[in-house]
Amino acid sequence: MAGAIASRMSFSSLKRKQPKTFTVRIVTMDAEMEFNCEMKWKGKDLFDLVCRTLGLRETWFFGLQYTIKDTVAWLKMDKKVLDHDVSKEEPVTFHFLAKFYPENAEEELVQEITQHLFFLQVKKQILDEKIYCPPEASVLLASYAVQAKYGDYDPSVHKRGFLAQEELLPKRVINLYQMTPEMWEERITAWYAEHRGRARDEAEMEYLKIAQDLEMYGVNYFTIRFTIKPLDKKIDVFKFNSSKLRVNKLILQLCIGNHDLFMRRRKADSLEVQQMKAQAREEKARKQMERQRLAREKQMREEAERTRDELERRLLQMKEEATMANEALMRSEETADLLAEKAQITEEEAKLLAQKAAEAEQEMQRIKATAIRTEEEKRLMEQKVLEAEVLALKMAEESERRAKEADQLKQDLQEAREAERRAKQKLLEITTKPTYPPMNPLPAPLPPDIPSFNLIGDSLSFDFKDTDMKRLSMEIEKEKVEYMEKSKHLQEQLNELKTEIEALKLKERETALDILHNENSDQGGTSSKHNTIKKLTLQSAKSRVAFFEEL
Repeated sequence: MAGAIASRMSFSSLKRKQPKTFTVRIVTMDAEMEFNCEMKWKGKDLFDLVCRTLGLRETWFFGLQYTIKDTVAWLKMDKKVLDHDVSKEEPVTFHFLAKFYPENAEEELVQEITQHLFFLQVKKQILDEKIYCPPEASVLLASYAVQAKYGDYDPSVHKRGFLAQEELLPKRVINLYQMTPEMWEERITAWYAEHRGRARDEAEMEYLKIAQDLEMYGVNYFTIRFTIKPLDKKIDVFKFNSSKLRVNKLILQLCIGNHDLFMRRRKADSLEVQQMKAQAREEKARKQMERQRLAREKQMREEAERTRDELERRLLQMKEEATMANEALMRSEETADLLAEKAQITEEEAKLLAQKAAEAEQEMQRIKATAIRTEEEKRLMEQKVLEAEVLALKMAEESERRAKEADQLKQDLQEAREAERRAKQKLLEITTKPTYPPMNPLPAPLPPDIPSFNLIGDSLSFDFKDTDMKRLSMEIEKEKVEYMEKSKHLQEQLNELKTEIEALKLKERETALDILHNENSDQGGTSSKHNTIKKLTLQSAKSRVAFFEEL
């Protein structure tokens, strides 16, 4: 029983000793944190907890900000947290922000976390247009922000459109120009590519070095009207105040804080600051050495990768060359076999060609002999043609002569018949008359081929008969028919001969006369043929031979 009572008493004492707490939410520029705070904690207790959690030692730049009825206020270090005009609903929210700004960020900001928090806050103020920034400076600051986030520019990774979702420029600047997002990205990327080799903290510091020269950097604006009394009594009092008491208190706090920071800058660094700067220098040197080591390792890795790639390329090339050499060897062996086979075939072809050459030589000799015979036959044919044409000419002349003779015979026959008629008439007259004086008429000469009749003295003997005249006419007609048949047969022979020698004609050697002759032959003019033959007969034998040699 005693033990149970002791246990209850100890539990009750522990329950009474456990402090009451409330929840606080701290919002930084890149994170949110929640803490359980004791009800008695002052502002400094919470602030120190946040700084220890962040690892921040440059605490004099920062504070915990909260909002009261659209007015910002800062948590006082010597006042309890819950005694401030904050919301009683948990978690109570505070914003951990930079309250005072350095004059020279590169000299005053020692820790990297301090630089990073300032960078994020100033960047947000520029994008929210709480700090005015010219368009060209906005593009340059955006390029450092991209370098801080993405590292060195790599065209194979940072392709067109990789900044499409990033907020890098104030809306005022974007709306001021008729430029597409792609055009802005192109200009930001051009500057971003020039920042190669800068680490994140270096890019953020370059951002702050540019931003600290802006007119509205580190400046808070209020509507004021109450009095500022300088310490120097010789200087006129500057009076201003605000319609809101909280704003007046805020302005007073900011003035006191800025004055303290101003005086702090003018004093020698405290031991803590000296230690921080020494540690910062050591850390910076260590990081620099680490970056150099990483750069060397990166360079060596890149060189090793290049060497590996080169070795792989050379290995692949050697493999390809070995494969090609193997294929070339196989092709060479195949080529050797093919060449051996081809040599054998060539040898056989050479033998065959030699045999064909011999046959060709024999054929050439035969062709030459045949050509000689052909020329001789051609010459004989031409001679036969000439003889045939001469014979045809003679026959034509003979036909003409016979036709003239026939006409002459017809004329003589007509005259003979006329003489017979007259003789009969005379005889009749003689027989009817009793007496006539004696007459010795001279007989009319007759052609030798015509039968003659004689009138001598008083008596007249007549031996010419009609049957003889008919027989003579029939013989003449028979001779004409035979001549025409012979001429026709001769013409057929000429045509046949012409057909035979036409195959041997060399067209390229035709003369103008040959062409004229062919034209006349095509026209079928017999008179032209006759004229040609007649002209040939009028020429000498030598010219006729030359003419046919041209043919």
